[in-house]
Amino acid sequence: MAAQILVIDDEPQFERLVLQRMRRPIREGLYEFRFATDGIEALELLRQGTEIDMVLTDINMPRMDGLTLLGEIRKDFPVLKTVVVSAYGDMKNIRTAMNLGAFDFLTKPIDFNDLKITIDKTLQEVKLIQQAEAAKALVEKNKRLEELDQLKTKFFTNISHEFRTPLTVISGMSKQIEEKPERWFSKGLQMIQHNTQDLLDLVNQILDLSRLEAGKMPLKLSQGNVLLLMSYLHEYFTPVADAKNIQLHSLMDEQELIMDFDGEKLHRILSNLLGNALKFTPENGHVYLIVNTQQHQLTIQVKDTGPGISEEAIPHLFDRFFQASNGADQQLPGSGIGLSLVKELTELMDGSISVSSQLGKGTTFTIQLPIQRESPIPIDAEKLKEEVFKSSLPEDLPYTEAVEIDTNHPLLLIVEDNPDIASYLTSCLEDQYQLIFAQDGAEGIEKAIEHIPDLMISDVMMPKKDGFELCEVLKNDERTNHIPIVLLTAKADVASRVSGLSKGADAYLAKPFEKEELLVRLKMLFELRHKLQLRYSGQTSDQATEVQIETTEDPFMLKLRRTVIDNIEDEGFGTAELCRALGMSRTQLYRKIKALSGKSTSNFVRSIRLHKAKELLVSSRLNISQIAYEVGFRDPKYFSRTYTREFGKSPKAERQ
Repeated sequence: MAAQILVIDDEPQFERLVLQRMRRPIREGLYEFRFATDGIEALELLRQGTEIDMVLTDINMPRMDGLTLLGEIRKDFPVLKTVVVSAYGDMKNIRTAMNLGAFDFLTKPIDFNDLKITIDKTLQEVKLIQQAEAAKALVEKNKRLEELDQLKTKFFTNISHEFRTPLTVISGMSKQIEEKPERWFSKGLQMIQHNTQDLLDLVNQILDLSRLEAGKMPLKLSQGNVLLLMSYLHEYFTPVADAKNIQLHSLMDEQELIMDFDGEKLHRILSNLLGNALKFTPENGHVYLIVNTQQHQLTIQVKDTGPGISEEAIPHLFDRFFQASNGADQQLPGSGIGLSLVKELTELMDGSISVSSQLGKGTTFTIQLPIQRESPIPIDAEKLKEEVFKSSLPEDLPYTEAVEIDTNHPLLLIVEDNPDIASYLTSCLEDQYQLIFAQDGAEGIEKAIEHIPDLMISDVMMPKKDGFELCEVLKNDERTNHIPIVLLTAKADVASRVSGLSKGADAYLAKPFEKEELLVRLKMLFELRHKLQLRYSGQTSDQATEVQIETTEDPFMLKLRRTVIDNIEDEGFGTAELCRALGMSRTQLYRKIKALSGKSTSNFVRSIRLHKAKELLVSSRLNISQIAYEVGFRDPKYFSRTYTREFGKSPKAERQ
């Protein structure tokens, strides 16, 4: 392909001379020349998008000289190479031209052999630049493709999460209904229907995005009172808000507003926004549905007092596959298609959507729609209401009014924000475990510290704190680091498993899961803890094993033993004093020691005293009464009876 060369000179004979002397390379298809008589004409050609590889320009020209042109080219076309060809070849002009970005400088009269060499050299430089630009463009393209591939991978991971959760409920509850129809038929059937609708809604969202992208989504406008839809939505979402102790407000400046609207699409838009607002707003928060009109425009706002969205995420919030964070490096749950669909549907109705947010204070979505009254089709209010209320709401999470920790069943804490999953877990575990519940990671941490459960099951993707954060916090707290934690989640990819296990999770199960597998995992974890109890319940304080204890014992148990040993002569040093020394409540200390040793606090402290006594019986010449006083027993006879129960022989027999 011939190189495109723009020649700028106000002398007509220069054009003829160039064409004559360069006829061979022109004929061979190496060069193709274009001509302009001054800088202004040249700039017009360049700004029209004419493909030019290099420029040859004179200096002295009317309207715009060559030096001024050089400055304009450098500003607007920084990659374009320019060679100055001028009779004004003094050093000042050459220096000025080179400072303005000229690639080379030739003086008239021209040596055309020299000109051809200069052109070839310039075009070679242009070729290198073009190759570099092409390589850069390829790198950028590959980067964009890689980013898109990552987004799609994340999307399919998230969408699988969205599918796996309802599938877990549908699959699991169908088996529970089969096993215990009298217990779970009615509630299980309702849960199956609700989660089937969730799956259908998710599939419809994906199909709607595909139709919108292909331009095949029809707009079905009807005319009627659009505020009816707002009232129905407020009524529908009020139980959800009440269950979370959130106040849902509906603020409208009119009682009736007749306009054209697509009820199904507007319902989908507002349900998505209201559902998100209620999902992320904490307890005792507020969500507002605000509707007002101004001239020929309807404005709808969904405002919440939730955690807010990070400033970096806001420009990408409506991008397909994108998932926002709350500013704490915590990705918010979801598939990454909901808000993208909201934007596309809004624009399909000739509307617009915007968002404002402040971390820690909340988020406001604003939709603006034109008010038109052209549709001849009246809105069917009953059908509109049916559309809103066709989905059943999930029940509240199971709730335990009070926790009786001294039961025959192990205490198991379930941390799960999906009520149906929590109910299904209840159906699997209620016969074998005493259950308590938390709705998110933050509440899960609080309840784990308060009750010190024997086992925990936690979802990963939850508001406030996710399962990974929960694991990290509890495994770094000496009050709770012994509790086995099973992460139960729909995020089944390897990276998520590794992340969970690296944060201290003891097991990782992917949804949908088999009930039998869950029960076996919990049983194995409980048996491992029982082996730990056997170890600590028989742990001695013999000096011979002190080095081993220092290196292998649980840091908390080592701290506990040292605290008791340091106060071993004090007969009044009991549970209350030990709680103060360790900074734990009586219940926390009891649950922790019981979990690790199988003994109550008082029995474990007494065991430490008795093991110290055994050591003194072997290594010292103190009599039995002195040893009893030495380890905190005020009554030597009681000491002897207790020692005999602990070791199967009396203190006297120990010395024989």
